Amino acid sequence: MIQYKTAEEIELMRISAQLVSRTLGMLAKEVQPGVTPLHLDKLAEEFIRDHGAIPGFLGLYDFPNSLCMSLNEQVVHGIPSGKPLAEGDIISIDCGVLKNGYYGDQAYTFMVGEVSDEIKKLLRVTKECLTLGIEQATSSNRIGDISFAIQAHAEANGYGVVRELVGHGLGKKMHESPEVPNYGRRGSGPKIKEGLVIAIEPMINMGTRRVKQLRDGWTIITADNRPSAHYEHDVAIVDGKPDVLTTFDFVEEALGVLQSN
Repeated sequence: MIQYKTAEEIELMRISAQLVSRTLGMLAKEVQPGVTPLHLDKLAEEFIRDHGAIPGFLGLYDFPNSLCMSLNEQVVHGIPSGKPLAEGDIISIDCGVLKNGYYGDQAYTFMVGEVSDEIKKLLRVTKECLTLGIEQATSSNRIGDISFAIQAHAEANGYGVVRELVGHGLGKKMHESPEVPNYGRRGSGPKIKEGLVIAIEPMINMGTRRVKQLRDGWTIITADNRPSAHYEHDVAIVDGKPDVLTTFDFVEEALGVLQSN
């Protein structure tokens, strides 16, 4: 059953969502060749706890860390390792927090140093898919309208759209109804109503849409070992329109400062 949120609940969720965004903004300055994912994970946990919240993923379904960190061909749910990042890598950092009883959840795919133009295009198109999906999150539409917009843009660029993993409702639980697939038909799925809060998160592969799970029981990788990108925002329906609770501003401000140095 879908749990629609009151205006007061949405404002509490905005606080959680903004803390996730600030955490990713803090990490943006640290994502460099030679840095280990485990170090980034530790920084994130300290930052989240210092701001009066609990890491949303740590212990969730027995996940062992605070961040899901997925490199290159890893799609999602990667476990942070002690292997240093290398020039040319990409890494999706998916972060969750629990504050005031409500979850925030956001992901951003970072470039490690210089990456190829082919990978830059994958990241740009995946982020565009997110924007196009959010635009469809209105009270005149259904979940399938979000899904269709994401799929159409990704496939028009020759990319594979992951089917096995989807976006989701968000609230007092990390994963609530409804599911928000990144593929689907216009006009299908649950009606979008006032007070709905969902995490929209395109997972787009450079090659095949097919994926497989590693033996660690968590990490999902592309079946052809080609790169995958992942971006995510928390979106509430307010006055019939999408109100994006998370922001990429903190990340992009940090990246802009790095690039200007």
